Amino acid sequence: MPANEVEPRYSPGQVNSPKGISAKLAARPMLARVAPFFIYAFLTAFQGKLGPDSKYWIYAVKTLLGAWVLLLVLPWVVEVKWKISWEAVLVGIGVCVFWIGLDPYYPRLGELFQKLGFSGSAPKPDRLGDLWNPFVQYGASVNLARFFVVVRIVGSTVIVPPIEELFYRSFLYRYLVRVDFTNVPLGRFDVSAFVITSVLFGISHGEWLAGILCGFAYQGLVCWKGRLGDAITAHAITNFLLGIWIVWKGAWQFW
Repeated sequence: MPANEVEPRYSPGQVNSPKGISAKLAARPMLARVAPFFIYAFLTAFQGKLGPDSKYWIYAVKTLLGAWVLLLVLPWVVEVKWKISWEAVLVGIGVCVFWIGLDPYYPRLGELFQKLGFSGSAPKPDRLGDLWNPFVQYGASVNLARFFVVVRIVGSTVIVPPIEELFYRSFLYRYLVRVDFTNVPLGRFDVSAFVITSVLFGISHGEWLAGILCGFAYQGLVCWKGRLGDAITAHAITNFLLGIWIVWKGAWQFW
């Protein structure tokens, strides 16, 4: 914080209130863009760790919590505005196509680590018990399984895109260009930041190669259009179409 700025002071009650939290977010641009992502990632780490049902109910919880956190930060992150453009639609569809099409031709991240000798005991990602498939878990309760499928599609379409785009494309990319990232235009192109952000985005997914290419596509869209909204829309289209494909074809390995 610059020397001439004074950090706002809040009482414990204010800080823990919605108004106090919003004030903190307003004073800290980084927090507003990073907090939703790490809260979501933190809960993701517990999916399946609290019993076999937890991979489903924790997803529902993090979707609701993610929506709440987004509502808190949205007033302070003006770049999070959904924009529908033909470029966003084409990128969203194209990413879904190569995400599915490339799948048989390269090892997933866990398998790659095994081949490189870094994770000899890692479970194979395609084992039936490791798949996110509520119809296996709740075979006797089809309606419950359908509920979790709807939650997954809604979460990945409406909640995940703004959270991830806010972190990777709004914060991380610009932070790698310049520490005072809010002064970096969204449309600025920087090779190092472009590659690093896309690679980190890619390896955060099991489908690392498709993820890296996906990162290139979304980041390129942001640089091209000079705004975040097109990438959010493209990301949402990709995730929605992928969710429909998964349910239609039973390709649960993508979840």
